[in-house]
This record gives sequence, structure tokens and C-alpha cells, in this order.
Amino acid sequence: MSWHLQSFNGWISEVIEKSDLELSKDYQVITISFDPNESIDLAIKKKNNYKSLVKGKNTEEGWKFFTADSINIAKATQSMGFRYKKTGNDYTHAATVIVLSPEGKITRYLNGTYFLPFEFKLAMLEASKGQAGPTINKILQYCYSYDPVGQAYVLNITKITGTIILVMGLIIFLLLVIKKPRKKKV
Repeated sequence: MSWHLQSFNGWISEVIEKSDLELSKDYQVITISFDPNESIDLAIKKKNNYKSLVKGKNTEEGWKFFTADSINIAKATQSMGFRYKKTGNDYTHAATVIVLSPEGKITRYLNGTYFLPFEFKLAMLEASKGQAGPTINKILQYCYSYDPVGQAYVLNITKITGTIILVMGLIIFLLLVIKKPRKKKV
């Protein structure tokens, strides 16, 4: 994630602060800047800033900040299915926490700028066991789309109604094909 999202990283620090899991022992946080112009000096400043927000947690070992060149950034974000688009000096992207198992398998995407500490804890515990996120998340991801103007997830009525119409059409078609015609009585 780019450092431009100070409120997002600030929000992550709030979740870490409220969580009863131990940072660096139970989980690690990795923040990756996808702006190749940002330097390691900026990463150190950001780490110190967020370290001061999270009291009593092992941020030194548990929260890593990385920068890279554009080729490595592209490899990392593409391998995780994270998409972003440069628009002027800023980036347009979804606010997403990608949860990985110890083996490096993606187990869950926590989308949006707010979720409960319990949700965070559950995602960490499932990841530690290598369990993928629940199917309901996939359904919600299908039903909601990110609105970059409003900077929120909104119900995608077009996608939902289109799916319902297609399913109903398929059912009617199958009923007409499968249903045997009745013989007329003379």
C-alpha cells in the first residue's frame, strides 16, 4: 500500500492496538509502498510514526515497511491479486488487507477501511491454520464494487439484477426444453 494512505495505516494501527494477539509472535504486518519514487528513508519515518500509535506492541519486529522498484512492486502486487491505477500524483485502489498463511497462501482479503478487531483476530487464527476465508466473502465481493469517487464499497445493482435475470431465463429455458408436451384429448 502506498504511504499516501495515512488514514488506512492509522486505522490498521488502531486494530493492532485493540487486538489481544501479540504482534510479531502471532502475526506480522507488512506494508508495501507501490510508489517506486518513495524511498527507504520515508519507510523508516512512516514506521516510526505508526510505532508511536501502537503502544505496548512489538512494532519493531512485527511491522515491516518496504519500498521497491517498479518491476518488483508489479510482481508482488500481481501475485497477490492487488490492483491499483496511477491517477496524477495519486493512486486509485481498494483498501485491502491481504492475510497470508505461514506458507504464503492467501487465506483472506479484508476489504474496506473498517472491520472489527474480532474479524481481524479470526482472520489471523484461520491463516495460522492455513484455512481460506469463508464463501460468504466471495459472494459479498461479487455483490459489492468499490466506488473510487465516494471511496466506499457500494451494492452493484446492475451485476445483481443481471445475474438474477440470466438465472431466471436459464430456468425458463430448461423448463420449456425438459417439460414434455401434453397430448390433446380429442
